[in-house]
Amino acid sequence: MSAIEAGKRGRRVLLLEHADRVGKKILISGGGRCNFTNLHTRPDNFLSANPHFAKSALARYTPADFIALVEGYRIAYHEKTLGQLFCDGSAKQIVAMLLSEAAKANVTIVLEAKVQEVRREPRGPKEDRGFRVLTNTAAFTTEALVIATGGLSIPKMGATGFGYDIARHFGIPIRECRPGLVPLVLGGAELATYSDLSGVSADVAVSLGKRRFREKLLFTHRGLSGPAVLQISSYWKGTDPLQVDWSPDDEFLAGLREPGSRRELAAVRSALRAKLPARLADRLLEAAPPSGWTNHAVAELERRLHAWSFTPTGSEGYEKAEVTAGGVCTDALSAQTMECRNVPGLYFIGEVVDVTGHLGGFNFQWAWASGAAAGRSV
Repeated sequence: MSAIEAGKRGRRVLLLEHADRVGKKILISGGGRCNFTNLHTRPDNFLSANPHFAKSALARYTPADFIALVEGYRIAYHEKTLGQLFCDGSAKQIVAMLLSEAAKANVTIVLEAKVQEVRREPRGPKEDRGFRVLTNTAAFTTEALVIATGGLSIPKMGATGFGYDIARHFGIPIRECRPGLVPLVLGGAELATYSDLSGVSADVAVSLGKRRFREKLLFTHRGLSGPAVLQISSYWKGTDPLQVDWSPDDEFLAGLREPGSRRELAAVRSALRAKLPARLADRLLEAAPPSGWTNHAVAELERRLHAWSFTPTGSEGYEKAEVTAGGVCTDALSAQTMECRNVPGLYFIGEVVDVTGHLGGFNFQWAWASGAAAGRSV
């Protein structure tokens, strides 16, 4: 995106790709159909030490802008849930579209370019210094350098910390990185209690502090996953328990308070099974059987079912994380152009920056928006 926008302005653009093909993460996203944006993109869909940083770029390249590009190539798409847009066909269509746009903008792409060194290049007493980029096959000099190397997530796809290394080399601070949008691991008694529910899912609300996500929770053989857990994982920092509301819309046990109702274990089990998978309902009752049949005891069980606590012992790590939270400190960058304040001509965009989107197409939209911001400035 950055190369395309720069090329449109008549800039001479070289794109160095370390893989043997472009767009590998695009190709695997959305189950191969690429969740390429989200209709409801807002700044509060992103995590950053500076929650205002992403506003400028997101406002100047919106989901509507990318949708117009997609429609211009007659790529069929649909909304799945919650504003998430997917190709009807294949993610290959998005990669082909971007390659076509790059070709029209006269962008030169070099594949399998292993960058070995980046340094400032003296160019003369009256000229600004540019950059020298040494690869495994050639050396290049440029007055503007855009770093779009992504984060640490999915190392089997070739992800590395190279972008952070470049930032450190030029004295640019890094916000602590951690896996984001990642399954969480349970341990000890909790794992023993729930691991055999692997594959069972439920529509819940998961909370951590003031953050709350209403989506599916999925049990795995190691712990918890599903969209709700992936969302909250980006905020989880390794200590606090998560709260799960097993029935966000209504009560389980309201019928037990009606006159003449039967207050017995079978009635409670039936009430839970009406809203949850039977195995999960039974397991919750085994873990927290009612302490009695008084109004207080029934109310206490209801409360627990809306604030069920899990304390993860860790996450599945970068191997299973969809994104990397943290990254290049936004204080060092211009929110309008993505250029480093103290290193003119050096830009950082996309996932390598300390801006991390929620699940559902937001990280792609940040990629397009931050790329466009840099490409219109270099």
